[in-house]
Amino acid sequence: DSLAEKAEEEERLSRRLRDSQETIASLKSQPQQIKYIIKTVEVESSKAKQALCETQSRNQYLQEQVGMQRQVLKEMEQQLQSSQKTAAQLRAQIVMYEAELERAHGQMLEEMQAMEDEKNRAIEEAFSRAQVEMKAVHENLAGVRTNLLTLQPALRTLTNDYNSLKRQVRDFPLLLQETLRSARSEIGQAIEEVNSTNQELLRKYRRELQLRKKCHNELVRLKGNIRVFGRVRPITKEDGEGAEAANAVTFDPDDDAVLHLMHKGKHVSFELDKVFPPQATQEDVFQEVQALVTSCIDGYNVCIFAYGQTGAGKTYTMEGTRANPGINQRALQLLFAEVRSKAADWDYAITVSVAEIYNEALRDLLGKAPQEKLEIKLCPDGSGQLYVPGLTEFRVQSVEDINKVRPASGSCWQAGRQGKAALKLVGCGPDAYPGGGGFFFGSLPPGKLNLVDLAGSERVGRSGAEGGRLREAQYINKSLSALGDVIYALRSRQGHVPFRNSKLTYLLQDSLSGDSKTLMVVQVSPAEKNTSETLCSLKFAERVRSVELGPVSRKAELATWPSQEQLE
Repeated sequence: DSLAEKAEEEERLSRRLRDSQETIASLKSQPQQIKYIIKTVEVESSKAKQALCETQSRNQYLQEQVGMQRQVLKEMEQQLQSSQKTAAQLRAQIVMYEAELERAHGQMLEEMQAMEDEKNRAIEEAFSRAQVEMKAVHENLAGVRTNLLTLQPALRTLTNDYNSLKRQVRDFPLLLQETLRSARSEIGQAIEEVNSTNQELLRKYRRELQLRKKCHNELVRLKGNIRVFGRVRPITKEDGEGAEAANAVTFDPDDDAVLHLMHKGKHVSFELDKVFPPQATQEDVFQEVQALVTSCIDGYNVCIFAYGQTGAGKTYTMEGTRANPGINQRALQLLFAEVRSKAADWDYAITVSVAEIYNEALRDLLGKAPQEKLEIKLCPDGSGQLYVPGLTEFRVQSVEDINKVRPASGSCWQAGRQGKAALKLVGCGPDAYPGGGGFFFGSLPPGKLNLVDLAGSERVGRSGAEGGRLREAQYINKSLSALGDVIYALRSRQGHVPFRNSKLTYLLQDSLSGDSKTLMVVQVSPAEKNTSETLCSLKFAERVRSVELGPVSRKAELATWPSQEQLE
């Protein structure tokens, strides 16, 4: 192919060379042009002068054409020489390739001959080996024939056994179905017995769990322990996103009084009297509280206070919203409903007061001068009870009356303040005489319901407060530290309990003594970033739960024996 291409190229170049030579020959045959005019010729007319100029221009053009043809001719001669040189190289390569092909052809013939010899030798060896193997096969065949003659009796025996097995296999599906039916029946019966046993065990376990809880609650009542409920708020958008907003609190599915906190990679478990998960409603919380609330009608002192860091949900649990009220509003509604149900037999006088402690100053939120500082003093009647001289009390007959006199927007529950709302109930009516034999007309001792919303329990360093807010946080921290000292003293049964170390503990002395039923609702955040404060709150809750205040009692105040007219 290369030679053919080179031949075509040479043919093309030869044609161009011939064309160029013909062009040169034609140019040479033309009359020679005058390159230089030595003699000056007088031009007689403008036509002659114009013809001379045209002749000179044509002469110049022809000379340029001759130069270009010569240049082309030179290039063609160079290409021809290059082509000839390339053709010579290709002819040399062809000769070399032909020699190589000849040598390879000879080697191929030699190898084919060697392979033919090897094939013949292999065929001969295979034939010899086949003859030997065939001889061995014939010998083995003779032995097999001998064995067959020997094995015929055994074959007949095997045939009989096979026929017997075949009959058994034909009957096997029926036997298998019968066996499976019997096994299913036995297994089903066993499963029913196990399920029945499990249900009975589960019923007994739940009954024992309820009994244990009931006994525990009764023991708490007899010992006078402060009951402690825990409530975990849901994760909110204010907690942010990422690892800091991860849920660090889990619950025990079998015990609603236990929760677990993941703090610094470790699980810490806490046992309270009741734990409410984030999905618990306000109604769920109040169902556990309402029995305690109604006992103030029977003359007991009741205190419910919320504890926890800022943003943990204390105000929501205590106050709630208009559409979903908390303990405060629900307790008031329940109390007035109970009072109305007993109106035929008892006449109750209910008064309400609202106070706050702000920077260790006690203020009356219902008074005309709420900025006036009040003091806590002992009652002069020698009963040992505390009272606040000058604290405004309003007589109320319904929840609407309380909402009218209560400070707008619930100011006593603003951040940084310790808020306390107190209801005092005095009931008069017939009371059953413990020994039997008739009725006495008398009155119950005053019952009180204290609803307290404590300020945030977070440490000063974590509050980030400055200036006036820092001073406020320091007072809050001091009050809650004093509360912790009181709890420690009560728990360790010390002779002196430092109630007077702060206005908060002094005001709560009635609630933390043996004559009060006290419930603390500890509010915690489940967010990972708040685990340190959550841990502190839950540890404090466990300490509070272990405090024994002694059994709670009430005494009916009976009058003299009534006359017959009074009985009528």
